[in-house]
Amino acid sequence: MSDPLFRKPKTLVLGWLLAACALQAPVPSALAAASAPRTADFIVAVVNQELVTAVEIEQRLARIRAEAARAGQRLPPEDQLRQQVLEALIDERVILSYARDNGARVDDAELDRAVNSVAAQNQITPAQLRDRLRQDGIDMQRFRANLRDQIMIERVRERELQQRIRISDADIDAFIEKQRREMGGQSEYNIAQILVPVSDGAPAAEVERLRAQAEQALQRVLGGEDFAAVARQVSQDDNRERGGEIGMRPAQRLPDVFVERVRGLQPGQVAPQLLRTGAGFHVLKLQDKRDSATLRVTQTHARHILLRPSAQLSADVAKQRLAEYRRQIESGKARFEDVARAQSQDGSAAQGGDLGWTSPGSFVPEFEQAMNALQPMGLSEPVVSRFGVHLIQVLERREVAVEPKQLRELARDALREQRFDQAYADWVRELRSRAYVEMRENPR
Repeated sequence: MSDPLFRKPKTLVLGWLLAACALQAPVPSALAAASAPRTADFIVAVVNQELVTAVEIEQRLARIRAEAARAGQRLPPEDQLRQQVLEALIDERVILSYARDNGARVDDAELDRAVNSVAAQNQITPAQLRDRLRQDGIDMQRFRANLRDQIMIERVRERELQQRIRISDADIDAFIEKQRREMGGQSEYNIAQILVPVSDGAPAAEVERLRAQAEQALQRVLGGEDFAAVARQVSQDDNRERGGEIGMRPAQRLPDVFVERVRGLQPGQVAPQLLRTGAGFHVLKLQDKRDSATLRVTQTHARHILLRPSAQLSADVAKQRLAEYRRQIESGKARFEDVARAQSQDGSAAQGGDLGWTSPGSFVPEFEQAMNALQPMGLSEPVVSRFGVHLIQVLERREVAVEPKQLRELARDALREQRFDQAYADWVRELRSRAYVEMRENPR
């Protein structure tokens, strides 16, 4: 799925571009232009062969102000914010000129596919995309040129950072070990038992009789009888009504002899021999285990309805509409999936807003925080994110194991994510030091 709710989506190149052309961005350029000061255009900076203009700066500023207002965020002082925007635009031009110099190319067929992808993400046809752009004062030729530039920027950035970010096996081992320590680092076992107790000092004949009783119970469960049913009939421990199940516990909270006896078993298997302890004879079954070599994560299956504020739909009105949808859904007058298909401005609308199963960290923080606060089948209040206003419903949750091979891949991705920003900043700083940057003064 390419929805921008997901962190660092593969379609990141579209994020910058669509922010400028008012499709994916929360605030369309029509609204940005309305709030931006009316100013004549002029060149603010020359970056190698690329230009940064005053109108670009005003449009970027207008969008940032609108996004901050919707999210309730405070912005730095005006002069500082304007300088940050100018520096960001210069950095973009530096990367673009580097991409051109290094032979980055995007052919027309690839560009056509990218344009169609933009239309599909916005649930419109290419013809409707052209009309939307025209309404915002952007012709298709300019749109395609901007899209081509952003694809080249993303391509060269990924190539350069792939070479710069080196992650060794030792780095991965250290990361995984740290995760284990934070999670306690202990294997956990859920064991069920059938206990035939033997009192202290019992005569040998009584011990043999009890051993035979326990052995008979073992043979019954090995022969296919339900362990829980046999436990309820035979066992004399405190867990007999639960089929002898002790429950999931760390290995350190279980008798060592229990752990040793079930360590080599797979969940569902019964130890093939009786265990004799000071308490008596035990028949043991491994119900489940969580190995310290395997981390587990809680996944969430959720769906949402997204309304994107625009010149025609303010954030407040979007909240009111979603609140009304929420009332209709809770009262049974409407079904969530039907409202999502009809109203959601998101690529998941065709699936009734279904986002599928996702692991922690899949969504932007403001969305994930609201989602995590919900119980299964709970409905959120309207939630504002950087991409619009959402109505969220959690369908179900599950805990899944992350196997060693997958764990190493996840660790590699996490380490790359941690090092990405610094590597990117270092790379841009190097490019900037070699670039020709000429600042121009306001002609007024």
